[in-house]
Amino acid sequence: MIIRSPEPEEKNLVDRDPVKTSFEEWARPGHFSRIIAKGPDTTTWIWNLHTDAHDFDSYTSDLEEISRKVFSAHFGQLSIIFLSLSGMYFHGARFSNYEAWLSDPTHIGPSAQVVWPIVGQEILNALMLFAGWFHYHKAAPKLAWFQDVESMLNHHLAGLLGLGSLSWVGHQVHVSLPINQFLNAGVDPKEIPLPHEFILNRDLLAQLYPRLDPVTGGLWLIDIAHHHLAIAILFMVAGHMYRTNWGIGHGIKDILEAHKGPFTSQGHKGLYEILTTSWYAQLSLNLAMLGSLTIVVAHHMYSMPPYPYLATDYVGAAAHAAIFMILLYNYNPSLLNGYKTPMLLYRVQ
Repeated sequence: MIIRSPEPEEKNLVDRDPVKTSFEEWARPGHFSRIIAKGPDTTTWIWNLHTDAHDFDSYTSDLEEISRKVFSAHFGQLSIIFLSLSGMYFHGARFSNYEAWLSDPTHIGPSAQVVWPIVGQEILNALMLFAGWFHYHKAAPKLAWFQDVESMLNHHLAGLLGLGSLSWVGHQVHVSLPINQFLNAGVDPKEIPLPHEFILNRDLLAQLYPRLDPVTGGLWLIDIAHHHLAIAILFMVAGHMYRTNWGIGHGIKDILEAHKGPFTSQGHKGLYEILTTSWYAQLSLNLAMLGSLTIVVAHHMYSMPPYPYLATDYVGAAAHAAIFMILLYNYNPSLLNGYKTPMLLYRVQ
C-alpha cells in the first residue's frame, strides 16, 4: 500500500480583465456615482466626492464586487500612506541632525534620519499603486477567494508575520548590530563603514548579551533580534496549520462548530458563515483585537524600551514629580472638614 498526499484541488479564484481600465473615466470626478457625475451644484458636491467614494454599499449589493473594491482600495490607500511617509523621510533627511544626534544623543533630540530609506520607500509606493489596479482591473478575485479563511491565515502567519520578522532579524543582526557596537565604542559616526559591508560577517551571529544596555538604557539589539527570530520561526510553522488545497490541516469552520461549552450546546455553529459574509462583523473583531494589541505594545515599549535612549524620556515624568514634591509640596496640618489636607505653596514673586 502506497500512502500519498492528497491531490491538490485546482480552483480558479480570479476573473481576468473584469473591469476595463479607462483613464478617460478616471479623469471625470465622481464617475463612480450617477448623482455626483453630473457635476457640482454646491460646495456639498466636494464633500460628497470624498465621502461617497468608498461607500460601496450604496452602489451595489453584490458582496463579491464590494469585496473587490475594498481589497483594491486598500492598496490605493497604502500607496497614499507610503507616499506621505516618503515625503517625511525626504524632507526629514534634507534637514536632518542625524549625525549631531549620534555624537550626543542624551542632549540633542533627534529630528530626522539618513536618506537611505527613501529609495526603497518609493519602490513600495509604486508596488502598492500597481497592486490596487491589478487586483481590480486585470485579475479580480472572486468572492470565494475572500472567504478562504484558512489560506489567508497561512499567508498572513507565514508570509507577512513570519518572513517579515525574519527580514527584520536579518537587518538587525547584519546591519544595525555592528553599527551600534561602533557607536557604543565611541567611534565617530562619519568613520563608520556603510551597512552593506557588515552583511556577510558571520561572527555577528555568535553574540548574546543579557539585560539592558547600560549605555542607551534600552534592550540589547541582539536580544531583540533573537526575539524576532523566534517569532519568525513560530509564525512560519503556524502558517502551515490550516487546510487549503491539499485537504490536510485544521479548518476554522470545524474548530468553531466543534466547540460545545456547558452553556452553549450548539457551540459556535453559524459563526463561520457570519464572519465570511459580513465584513462589518469581521472588521469589528479586527479593530477590537488591534486595540488590545496596541495596549500590549505600549506596555512593552516603556517596560522594555527597544529604542536607544527611549527610557530617558520616561524618566522625565518621575523627575518632575520629584521636583514638585521637593519644592512645591507642603503638608498643612490645619483641618478642613475634619480631614488633614495636603496644600500647595504658590510662590508669587
